[in-house]
Amino acid sequence: MSELITAELVDLDLSAETKDAAARSLAERMAASGRVTDLEGFLADVAAREAQMPTGLDGGIGIPHCRSTHVTEPTLAFGRSASGIDFGAPDGPADLIFLIAAPAGGDADHLSILSTLARHLMDGEFTGALRSATEPGRAASLIRGDAPEGAEAGAAAATGAAATGADEAGAGEAAEEPTTAAAEATPPVTEEPPTPADAEPTPPEPAAQPAAPFRIVAITSCPTGIAHTYMAAESLEKAGTAAGVEVFVETQGSAGFKRLDPQLVADADGVILAHDVEVRDKERFAGKPIVDVGVKAGINRPAELIAEVRQKAARGEVSAPAARPTAPMDKGAGATDSYATRLRKWLMTGVSYMVPFVAAGGLLIALAFAIGGYTINKAPSVADHFVWTEATSWAALLFQIGGVAFGFLVPVLAGFIAYGMADRPGLVPGFVGGAIALTINAGFLGGLIAGLIAGAVVMAIQRVTIPPVLRGIMPVVVIPLISSVIVGFLMFLVVGKPVAALQKGLTDWLSGLSGANAIILGAILGLMMCFDLGGPLNKVAYAFAVGGLANPNEGSLKVMAAVMAAGMVPPLAMALATTVRGRLFTKAERENGKAAWVLGASFITEGAIPFAAADPLRVIPSAMAGGAVTGALSMAFGCTLRAPHGGIFVVPLIGQPLLYLLAIAIGTCVSTALVILLKGLRGASAGSPADTPASDASGVTVAA
Repeated sequence: MSELITAELVDLDLSAETKDAAARSLAERMAASGRVTDLEGFLADVAAREAQMPTGLDGGIGIPHCRSTHVTEPTLAFGRSASGIDFGAPDGPADLIFLIAAPAGGDADHLSILSTLARHLMDGEFTGALRSATEPGRAASLIRGDAPEGAEAGAAAATGAAATGADEAGAGEAAEEPTTAAAEATPPVTEEPPTPADAEPTPPEPAAQPAAPFRIVAITSCPTGIAHTYMAAESLEKAGTAAGVEVFVETQGSAGFKRLDPQLVADADGVILAHDVEVRDKERFAGKPIVDVGVKAGINRPAELIAEVRQKAARGEVSAPAARPTAPMDKGAGATDSYATRLRKWLMTGVSYMVPFVAAGGLLIALAFAIGGYTINKAPSVADHFVWTEATSWAALLFQIGGVAFGFLVPVLAGFIAYGMADRPGLVPGFVGGAIALTINAGFLGGLIAGLIAGAVVMAIQRVTIPPVLRGIMPVVVIPLISSVIVGFLMFLVVGKPVAALQKGLTDWLSGLSGANAIILGAILGLMMCFDLGGPLNKVAYAFAVGGLANPNEGSLKVMAAVMAAGMVPPLAMALATTVRGRLFTKAERENGKAAWVLGASFITEGAIPFAAADPLRVIPSAMAGGAVTGALSMAFGCTLRAPHGGIFVVPLIGQPLLYLLAIAIGTCVSTALVILLKGLRGASAGSPADTPASDASGVTVAA
């Protein structure tokens, strides 16, 4: 295993003027030493991490970092800038820049060393020694923690203990051991005057018990879990020591995490959550004063956070009690999220869990039709009749397995919509409601309604104050029983029949689609598929299409074909554009364009996201125009599709396959022409991005 940093990875005279150029300069050293296999791909990963949150810290420190598949081993490069480089820190430019590169599956030992380094960046002696180093080898030695010399001994020794003993106690601390940050002060000893010999001894007064210190438990985490996570932990611990407060930190980082002792959590007087990703097992802290902030607040103002949580405790402000758990899709929701935003998240939860059933069941059914023909749905049960040597028996087996998988579509949709609203207690009534929707032929719409009703019923039950003696049986017996009865009553006798009638009307409408109506619907679905490239609107259009496959007819099969064709256009168009006009794109985008050929051909619309993120005002309208053209042409040509996914790999299962491919090709050409035109106009007025060094350095071009 190579050393984390060597003299070749140190630049004490970093001349870069921007953070992108600084990252490129240090990354080139990593590439020259064989630690980075694809410079542009790695820089794109660094830029993507930087876009999530600036990596500048108070005290003149910049720590660009990422996990990347282009990194062969955990590596650190260090640069020192005389003029300073802006990394977004509140106090100004950074003169000490650490580029931290971790492989996608980085090993725990090296990640522990990286995390320990991150902690020591909060040490003034350590950073001062780096600012005064005169040789690259000496700076690398300080960071590695080799045998220290002279005035730099203290800081280097602290780092060395972690770097050379990552598998011992030091690494254990970095790998999530909760740390006590304050100790009780020893009371001063005072001399008392001598007692006369004849005086009666005075009985000693009982010793006063020292007041227990205020105790805080904290969680720190950041998107990559390498630097900010551990810096925030170190900062909170030091502030706790200064304030006479006990602080126990659980760092949920890349090296894994070890949960705080439940007794520590139970005894804690307050909680600080400094995080930029979802806190795992957050329900542990229910009923306690909580300060919830971003991870950089934990680094930059720990004393304020400690004071704030103490004030909340003094006022008796606590979080919601544990009896009412937070739903999975609500955990990341802000307090100001509208009902429409929450509704979208609940529905997307159900759709995300439903899609694997759709893909598995739909593809199996499509393969069955390809092998056994469209009459295979009339085959007898394979449990009663199966001939090993007959293709039709195998086709019947695939069809019947796919049919069973498809049968879960509506219950899973309903169950996980309820789960998104009310957590696990919503699963039972949600699945029951979804199954009832199938029983009464309410279909896909019935599943949506059943899931929302089930989630709402459970949330209402959870609001009721329950005696403590009954709380243990609430999630196991009471909530499933009462909610299932209510949902079943409403689905069978109240809303089920109207929804079933609406579902039948929608099915009949799709069956009768022809002419201009079909073309307009295809264009609208194409626009939806390409508007957010795999986002909520895209998923709504896709869910509408796959819902029709549950009861397939000519209209629903046309809709499925139009949706898949339109979804293939954006990545294919970006791939074609980077091929015919590569100078309009950065190097990273040209590399992404190569992958976009495969992603587009496989019906993975998300393959266009890197291009849309870099230049949304030109890419998204172009993609929408091409998607609308393709959707409209697919409907006009009468193309049909029985598989819910697969791209060009299911072309044999498509009705009118040549016209289908023609529709995709025309839409791709339309999008390509538009994006080239729009980027060309931008290039004529502002210069080509290929001529701008900063754009190649980051792999991202910001829309003008």
